[in-house]
Amino acid sequence: MTEAVARPPLPPTPAPAPVSPEQKAQVWARVQLARNVRRPHTLELVSLMAGDVIELHGDRAYGDDEAIAAGFATIGERRVLFVGHQKGAEVEENIRRSFGMPHPEGYRKAIRLMLLAERLGLPIVTFIDTPGASPDAGSEERGQAEAIARSIMTMTTLRVPIVTVITGEGGSGGALALGVANRVLVLEFGCYSVISPEGCAAILWKDGSRADEAAAQLRITAPDLLQLGVVDEIVEEPTGGAHQDHDDASTRLDRVLWTNLSALDGLSPEELVEDRYRRFRGLGAFMA
Repeated sequence: MTEAVARPPLPPTPAPAPVSPEQKAQVWARVQLARNVRRPHTLELVSLMAGDVIELHGDRAYGDDEAIAAGFATIGERRVLFVGHQKGAEVEENIRRSFGMPHPEGYRKAIRLMLLAERLGLPIVTFIDTPGASPDAGSEERGQAEAIARSIMTMTTLRVPIVTVITGEGGSGGALALGVANRVLVLEFGCYSVISPEGCAAILWKDGSRADEAAAQLRITAPDLLQLGVVDEIVEEPTGGAHQDHDDASTRLDRVLWTNLSALDGLSPEELVEDRYRRFRGLGAFMA
């Protein structure tokens, strides 16, 4: 009988570099801007950028989740499918839309419509702005993890161009479920993270009040995301943030979005899938 070979011990994980009070303050200010309830959300941006907007509803299995907005629209002369998280600007709407935290039926609605777009040969534009997927008991009972995983899997194989825009906060798998794209853009004050700063601080230090420190260590702001290769381009916002001028913010995004969609026109369906695969396989860094 062959004896088991002992694996060498893993090298120790290097301690994170200390974060100055100034860095914490700067990063936390960006996080608060990303979470501002007055920022334009998916339906607001689409209505300002596009024409012939037709919103579609329901997953054809359980119901309609208003935390996900999706449908067809015309950007310039290009017909596209849009799918995005939808928060509310007021308390009542936020409650109705689950504060932008989708349930499984929301992701299944997105999957249904993305497959429809593929059959019609239409590009897909997704908008990310969520603290994360809904963690309530009903969502778990209806297969939240499976819905997120299936959405990710579906997006990896779609044979049409996909462009993702991180418009506010992008939290955990609830965000990644709509983020597997050929090109990923982020608004200037957007954030994207594997976990919320509060959740990270609670796990690492058992102290949620250190969320500002966790945010700085996670490197979740737009400049960090661009440096790490997580996003491909930063879209500048109006002075003070997108919530100050929705029209200007949508105009700036429209130009960048059109450029990125046009850049994918020359790729065949097979090349689009391969391009997406290589983009995500190339993410990450390691220490030898």
